[in-house]
Amino acid sequence: MLKNFAMDPKPSRRRFLQGSAAAAAGLTIGFHWSAGPKVASAAAAGGGFVPNAFVRIGTDNTVTVLSKHLEMGQGVYTGLATLVAEELDADWSQVRVEGAPADASLYNNLAFGPVQGTGGSSSIANSYEQLRKAGATARALLVEAAAREWKVNRAGITVEKGVVSHASSGRSATFGELAAKATGLPVPADMPLKDPSSFTLIGTSVPRVDTRSKSNGTAQFALDVVLPGMVTAVIARPPVFGATVKSVDDAKALAIPGVVKVVRVPSGVAVVATNFWAAGKGREALAIEWDESGAEIRGTAELMAEYKALAGKPGAPARVEGDAAKALAGAAKTVTASFEFPYLAHAPMEPLDCVVRLDASGCEIWAGDQFQTIDQGNAAAAAGLKPEQVRINTLVAGGSFGRRANAASDYIVEAVHVAKALDRGTPVKLVWTREDDIRGGRYRPMYYHTLTAGLDASGKPVAWQHRIVGQSIIGGTPFAPVLIKDGVDGTSVEGASNLPYDIPNMLVDLHTTEVGVPVLWWRAVGSTHTAYSTEVFIDELASAAGKDPVEFRRALLARHPRHLGVLNLAAEKAGWGTPLPQGKARGVAVHESFSTYVAQVAEVTLQPDGSVKVDRVVCAVDCGLAINPDVIRAQMEGGIGFGLGGVMYGEVTLAKGRVEQSNFHDYRVLRIEEMPAVEVHIVPSAAAPTGVGEPGVPPIGPAVANAVFAATGRRIRNLPFTRDMNV
Repeated sequence: MLKNFAMDPKPSRRRFLQGSAAAAAGLTIGFHWSAGPKVASAAAAGGGFVPNAFVRIGTDNTVTVLSKHLEMGQGVYTGLATLVAEELDADWSQVRVEGAPADASLYNNLAFGPVQGTGGSSSIANSYEQLRKAGATARALLVEAAAREWKVNRAGITVEKGVVSHASSGRSATFGELAAKATGLPVPADMPLKDPSSFTLIGTSVPRVDTRSKSNGTAQFALDVVLPGMVTAVIARPPVFGATVKSVDDAKALAIPGVVKVVRVPSGVAVVATNFWAAGKGREALAIEWDESGAEIRGTAELMAEYKALAGKPGAPARVEGDAAKALAGAAKTVTASFEFPYLAHAPMEPLDCVVRLDASGCEIWAGDQFQTIDQGNAAAAAGLKPEQVRINTLVAGGSFGRRANAASDYIVEAVHVAKALDRGTPVKLVWTREDDIRGGRYRPMYYHTLTAGLDASGKPVAWQHRIVGQSIIGGTPFAPVLIKDGVDGTSVEGASNLPYDIPNMLVDLHTTEVGVPVLWWRAVGSTHTAYSTEVFIDELASAAGKDPVEFRRALLARHPRHLGVLNLAAEKAGWGTPLPQGKARGVAVHESFSTYVAQVAEVTLQPDGSVKVDRVVCAVDCGLAINPDVIRAQMEGGIGFGLGGVMYGEVTLAKGRVEQSNFHDYRVLRIEEMPAVEVHIVPSAAAPTGVGEPGVPPIGPAVANAVFAATGRRIRNLPFTRDMNV
């Protein structure tokens, strides 16, 4: 039951969406309700006007938009509210946003099918028409109410900034004054939408709706939730992945003041206390013997050695065009390179947390929830309930980068298991510390890439061979039957298997490794490593051909106008080709992910100690129609900072299966003084909007690496940068 598949034509992305739908369908059998009765009951309970599942208008003139997507800092509350307010002709100052409840029958992500969830930079793309229609419907009903009240023709009524007016009669009314009169009117079957030429909010940088609450502390995160009788839990998890509890002595833990219970759960041992400090001290006092017989005890050095050995053999083909081997054999020049990519943690500012209450009526959850339908199904299974007995209150989240969306619903399920062990009705807040998150989280997989290309006598690429070795983020999940085809996880090769450059003979293949380290999508998923290897390597080919990196790319992108458009814009705005002072250099990269096209030019300075400082980044983005230019700029800036920290410092290493990092002191992220000046240029477009949460991440690493080469003559092929140079 997938909808709007035309919005993303890529086979790998379609398979991902199909897999999400298939997995969710298995969790929500029998969980399909009619929207009508629920919306009507909401109207009765709220005393306002509730024309559909997404809009509520109060008698105080407030317009509340219910967001089906999680606000985790990316600005989705503002974007979705803009779509509604535009067609409603609301006064922006009166617009509010709340997280919608978990209900896939009303709030499913249209790109995912019957799944409510946020990811894949899909929020605006899948909601663009749906939320505009929600606003247009509400507007039509308010106009109808006014026409009936004033006994005038609807055609003569106008709406502007929350006021409904009829010029001929001189009558006017606010939304709030018409709210009760509009309730119960028949809903139009279909509503025409505005022509983009008449937009007043879409395309403008309206202020974010969450700025004030996040500034004054009233925004509610899961950590802020306080319920009567609530207890707090932390969990002692195994020191190596795959280990289990053999025995536990909890006597010293139970002697800690405030500790009320020690509970064995599938993921380890939970300490429950009246407060977080007591729970943490209780965890420290536990004496646990772990059974490591089935655990992953290899370190990253051993794993990488195995990956390199695998790279010497052909893998499962992901893209085959022409005959790459034959073309390589006849090439005038060949270039070969290999790349190493480490495990990466998500490391959001707010680690995982949630509140769960189990009672006779079912299960209620408070969380910055990214994957509501999956979490609803998994929580129900853990609690022994039906999915419709699980209510999720979606709060705002302090970042995620994919971590809060996983097929196992790990932190949600952990909290449910703890709640089951307590007296019914006792709310429990589960808290992961930063150390829990870094040491026991789910990581962007480690990868090894080898690339070989052949150039003809004129320097044009005639062959390209790309081999990728690494774990699948889909293997072992309910998505695997749909998303893994002929041995290829599309998320492992995206960005490489759809390389846009005009090279006649191409082979991309994949070795999927079996490792006991838990892995997960990380902001921009496969493109986090494929964009780096392909864009650094294309620069190497330009150098081998004796050609300018931008001109070299232009010649290979003639059939890809949107790639070419952002490349040209970024190069122009960065002053590509103009002289720089001694010790400075520029590098470029261009990449498409989630149907959004981004090019970046990085400007770096070689420091006296041999390190490189990133001074400036010029970014061009083509994301279709720009809903809110300021949010787009913010997401490009944030993606650049996130991606830059990842390539410069990001690395999770294991020794004998044990993670060696624990917090921001040894898992470095970019610091504020290291953030370069960023200029963002948005390509004007009338195309349907696409996502901006992730596409700013992939190009920054290769753009900086290519600038480092221009400044020093050194290629950085093993990440993070700290392995190969001072930073």
